[in-house]
Amino acid sequence: MSFKIGTPFKIGTRGSPLALAQAHMTAAALRTAHGWGEADVEIIIILTTGDKVQDRALAEIGGKALWTKELDAALIDGRIDIGVHSMKDVETLLRDGIALAAMLPRADVRERLIGATSIAALPHGARIGTSSPRRAAQLKAKRPDLVTEILRGNVARRLAQVEAGVIDATLLAAAGLDRLGQTVGALIEIDEMLPASAQGAVGITARDGDAVVLTLLEPINHLPTFQCVAVERAFLAALGGSCHSPVAALARLEGEGPSAIVGFRGQILAEDGSQVHEGGFDAPLHEAHERAAELAAELLGRAGPAVRGLFTT
Repeated sequence: MSFKIGTPFKIGTRGSPLALAQAHMTAAALRTAHGWGEADVEIIIILTTGDKVQDRALAEIGGKALWTKELDAALIDGRIDIGVHSMKDVETLLRDGIALAAMLPRADVRERLIGATSIAALPHGARIGTSSPRRAAQLKAKRPDLVTEILRGNVARRLAQVEAGVIDATLLAAAGLDRLGQTVGALIEIDEMLPASAQGAVGITARDGDAVVLTLLEPINHLPTFQCVAVERAFLAALGGSCHSPVAALARLEGEGPSAIVGFRGQILAEDGSQVHEGGFDAPLHEAHERAAELAAELLGRAGPAVRGLFTT
């Protein structure tokens, strides 16, 4: 089932304030690109398993698919025409019949620390709320005294937990806070904390082979973002990582066309931060996927059994 011109274009999204903000950004981009009015786009909220279960880490209950499988099903069934996602929540291998069709321009990739002015300023033994194995490992690599506790839920809930003293601090993506109009927290530079693959990017999925919808999405696809995120996802695919795997990656594009150069950094860690293996490269865009896979193999080769066991190459 494909979108029919003359009917509302249905955008599927989770119901969190951040997810809705990203869906509205996508709707605005489509209206601008095609001269559509307010009634030409409809936002459909899809409740996901990840929204229902808030007391456990994603890795314990099914991984990233908890954010995407219900949206994928709605796409396949024709209840929505596209799905809008935070790209860092999208599985590396997509379900059959689903295509990653477009991305909006990437926002700030950095983290914001809520509860202290810097990682160094956190009190000894501070309790940090996070459900991210990457953030937990990166924090412990710098501050082994820190204690990490599972913290999930939307941005407002996480901020409230810090405010109430349930935890001492938390880390949130700067991009998400910016999209919600929140300027709280201290920015952590990428040299101190490399972000998750695809952090700051909004991805749009569609039915594979749906020519009408894929054509409508072409004008809103930000190609440099799409290309950089694709390299980061190639690194993840080569590692074979999952939600259990502390891994970070960032690609940046310099120039355009055949002369474009990708600057890439990747990092894998032990869960307790006792091992950190990092590397990078600068390569022409057409070589970047292969170089990302080679770097993944190199980092795994350097790592000890505890780290290699977190990946399934």
